Amino acid sequence: MKALHIAAGALALVLATGAQAEGTIRIAQQFGVPFLILNIAQEQKLIEKYGKQNGVDVKVEWKQLSGGAAINDALLAGSIDIAGAGVGPLITVWDRTRGRQNVKGVASLGSFPYYLITNNPKVKSIADFTGNDRIALPAVTVSVQSRILQLAAAQKWGDKEFARLDKFTQTLPHPDAAAAIISNGTEISGHFATPPFQEQELAQNPNARVILKSYDVLGGPASATLLYATEKYRKENPKTLRSFVQALAEAADYAAKNPEGAADIYLKANKSNIDRALLVKIFKNPEVQFNIAPQNTLKIAQFMHRVGAVKNKPATWRDYFFEEPLVAKGS
Repeated sequence: MKALHIAAGALALVLATGAQAEGTIRIAQQFGVPFLILNIAQEQKLIEKYGKQNGVDVKVEWKQLSGGAAINDALLAGSIDIAGAGVGPLITVWDRTRGRQNVKGVASLGSFPYYLITNNPKVKSIADFTGNDRIALPAVTVSVQSRILQLAAAQKWGDKEFARLDKFTQTLPHPDAAAAIISNGTEISGHFATPPFQEQELAQNPNARVILKSYDVLGGPASATLLYATEKYRKENPKTLRSFVQALAEAADYAAKNPEGAADIYLKANKSNIDRALLVKIFKNPEVQFNIAPQNTLKIAQFMHRVGAVKNKPATWRDYFFEEPLVAKGS
C-alpha cells in the first residue's frame, strides 16, 4: 500500500509539472537560408529517422518565429524546446539563465556572410547614417546583426561608442525589410540581412549596395545562427536531442554535396519565389559553409561582456555550449 501511495504521488508530481515523456521536440526557426539545414531535416524526416535508430519515436513540431527576442521568450516560457537564433540571442539568454535554466548551445546551422545593404546613395559607410535613415534587422540590440553592427561601431569609434548606431535600427522581419529595400518606398534605407534576402535586394534594386560585411567585422567566417536549449530539456530528452544533432549533421552534409537538391527543398519549405539559379549560386558560394560545429563565435560573446551587455564573460565557446561529440571541434 505504501508503494502504491508513492507511485501515485510521483504520477501526480509529473502531471502537475507538465513533464513530457521523451520523444517530443518543438523547434523554432526563422526566415532565410541560414535555416536551410532545418528545412532539409524536416523535409527528409531525419529527426524521426535517427529517433528510431536510437529507440524512440520522435514527434517533431515546427514553429516559425521572427527575431531572437521572441524566440528567447518562447524558450523560457516553455513553448519551444529548441531555439534557432543568432549568437547574440544565445549569449544573452545564456547569461540571463546561468545557474537557473542554464540555456546553452546545441549546434550551429553553418557559417554565412551577412551584408549590411543600403539603398540611400548618400550612405557610403556606417558613418554616413543619419536620423533620416532606418536600418532594419530582426531584433534591435539583441539579434546577431545588431551585435555585429555594434562591434563595427566599436571598431570604428571605440567601445564607449558601441551603441552609436542603435538609434537608427528598427526591428523588422527579413522578408518585410527586403521588400522595403527593393521598393525604395519606406523610411527603411538599410537592412542588415541574411541570404537569400541580401542577394535579392542586390539583384532587384540597382541602387542597393553592400557597405558592411559580417566576415570583415568578425575577421573571417563565423556561425551567426545557432540552435540552443535548456539544461532541463537536455537531461530529460537525451535520445531525442542526440537524434536531433545526428539529423542536423546529415542535413548539413546533404546541403554541402547537393546544392541543387537543397535549393529545391528550400523553395518548397519556404514557399519562396526566389530565382532557383540565384539560390544555387548562394549555396555554391565558398563563403557559405554548411557545418554544425560553431565557428568563430567567441569574439561576439566576449565583446558583449566587454561593453556590459552581459554579466558573465565566457573564457571559451564551450562555456555556452553543451558537450556533444558531433560539435566538439567548434570555436
